[in-house]
Amino acid sequence: MNVQDDELAERFETHRDHLRAVAYRMLGSLGEAEDAVQEAWLRLSRVDAGEIENLAGWLRTVVSRLCLDMLRSRELRREEPVGQQVSDEIPDADDGSDPEREALLAESVGRALLVVLDTLVPVERIAFVLHDMFAVPFDQIAPIVERSPGTTKKLASRARHKVRGTPVLPAAELTRHRHIVEAFLAASRGGDLNALLAVLAPGVVRRADPAALPPGALTEARGARAVAEETLVFGRRARFAAVALVNGVVGVVVAPRGRLLLALTVMVEGERIAGYEVIADPARLRRLDLAVLDA
Repeated sequence: MNVQDDELAERFETHRDHLRAVAYRMLGSLGEAEDAVQEAWLRLSRVDAGEIENLAGWLRTVVSRLCLDMLRSRELRREEPVGQQVSDEIPDADDGSDPEREALLAESVGRALLVVLDTLVPVERIAFVLHDMFAVPFDQIAPIVERSPGTTKKLASRARHKVRGTPVLPAAELTRHRHIVEAFLAASRGGDLNALLAVLAPGVVRRADPAALPPGALTEARGARAVAEETLVFGRRARFAAVALVNGVVGVVVAPRGRLLLALTVMVEGERIAGYEVIADPARLRRLDLAVLDA
């Protein structure tokens, strides 16, 4: 590598973190994001960098196009369907990335957001991430998704509507339910039996898909103590959980590496949880209407 190559590599490294952040939000996979960034470097090394007026913009465009191709390929292959692996631990990485690192990254971006982004079609996801998360103008996004600026704006708007969802409850009621569900998750993460009993109704009913349970476990549990004690046994999953809008009401998504494994539909009565269902079946998960709750 000559001096010019060294200088180009140094310039590229100043953009690597930003490119990785863009790619991760587009792909939801740290390993794939790293691959896209590395491919962008290889492409840069094969062109005359002196001809590039805006290196940051050029690299972002290349990474975005690579991510779009990867998303389209993923759609065609239908690989890694949601809900296949249910575990109390972080699933092993199969792409060379660090599962613990990716779990922390998913937490920083927002597990619910990553799950909802996975429900968007590729061009919607690219347009939303670039415009709403990185403030890229539509006229710069349009060539990437091969649409007009006006159509690109509509793509981002459609994605934004899906991400935000449509609550079926008034705002005040939604906020109250969110606080109750968050208290349930906090108690689950902390292993606090008394706090769980305080948030569960005496006659609470927990139902679950068989895939969400260990062999031989009952698909239904009744009563606050039975449900609370069971929750403590499987409470490690709660560290990968986040509140989300599930079918228009407050629920929970469990996504260890930003990929949906489980969803909880929750019924709140008064100030307590009267029942919830743990959904793990892939077909049922795909039918859920998932969205992000406003902060």
